Amino acid sequence: MRQEERESILRESAPRAQTVRERRQLAGLEDDLSSSPLRGAPLPIRLRNFAPSAEGYLASLGGPLPYMQRLREIQRLTEAHEHALEAERQRCVAELPPEEVAETWPTIVSRWRFDEVNDLIARHNCWYPVEARLPMDPKRGDFALVNGRDYRLSPLDASWALERLPA
Repeated sequence: MRQEERESILRESAPRAQTVRERRQLAGLEDDLSSSPLRGAPLPIRLRNFAPSAEGYLASLGGPLPYMQRLREIQRLTEAHEHALEAERQRCVAELPPEEVAETWPTIVSRWRFDEVNDLIARHNCWYPVEARLPMDPKRGDFALVNGRDYRLSPLDASWALERLPA
């Protein structure tokens, strides 16, 4: 060991004179503490019922997880279909007599294409349990319920559209 290293180690706990910078920092700290409502009071206990993990840290840096983005896109596409179907229904009501609307509307809805949103729903149903780390429920023999409901989403079809927008 070199002599200067040995001396620096031996002097670690020895008192020394404060520098100008340290005195300024201490004065600023004293000013901050003088107006603090917590001065002289015990600090509240902060419960830490978690252990930080590498996976959690990495997930926090990446923004929304894939299943979150997929759910947002499913919701956006579903609302777009609802608005488009409503506009089509309004057009039919404006152009056709009421008795023809009741006959024509189910035909129009049955031809409506929901392929893009149904593909996202299928991917959600397949990958959500893994991406969300959904625990297993031994009583059900399946993944745990999410907010009291099954995580699987139903695909959109003509019956869904007719339930939302009847003729």
